[in-house]
Amino acid sequence: MNVRTVCLSILYEGEATGYEIRRMTVEGECAYFVEASFGSIYPALAKMEAEGLVISRVEPQDGKPAKKIYAITEAGRRAFVASLFEPLGEDVYRSPFLLFARYAHLLPASLVETRLNEQLNKMGEDKKKLEDVLQSHQPLSAADAWVVRYGLSVMEVAQQHMASHMRELIAMARPDTEAAEAAE
Repeated sequence: MNVRTVCLSILYEGEATGYEIRRMTVEGECAYFVEASFGSIYPALAKMEAEGLVISRVEPQDGKPAKKIYAITEAGRRAFVASLFEPLGEDVYRSPFLLFARYAHLLPASLVETRLNEQLNKMGEDKKKLEDVLQSHQPLSAADAWVVRYGLSVMEVAQQHMASHMRELIAMARPDTEAAEAAE
């Protein structure tokens, strides 16, 4: 999925500024689909506006610079739906934790255990956020609920794997005294 498609998907749901689109791809509901930078969002919006897929208006703000608000056109709605017919790209999964785990054998066992527990806690917090979305008073579409439940299932499996196999990773690590000597 490209930046153009994710921008159209957000605008399909309602108007947004470039900043709001970026926020939704980093920390909002679209963060699970694709991350887009300001350097890719604004050129995509400009090109889509030139193609008639989106329109914009400038809205003044008190004590702040004016903001540009984008809305999808009917042609943009058709283009978005058409993009969903295209072959899907590969899912991308990046994890700083997995890089850390790959090199656990170089690290002190206490650090590996600490990071594992931190990761388990983070997974629990992330699961709680998704559970809260399902329980919120704001109704979800059937498709949104399906996507959230899918995310919960993936998180549960990862959390179960980590909890049941964390001792293996800790056992690969160096004893704390040996690791401290190696770092000197």
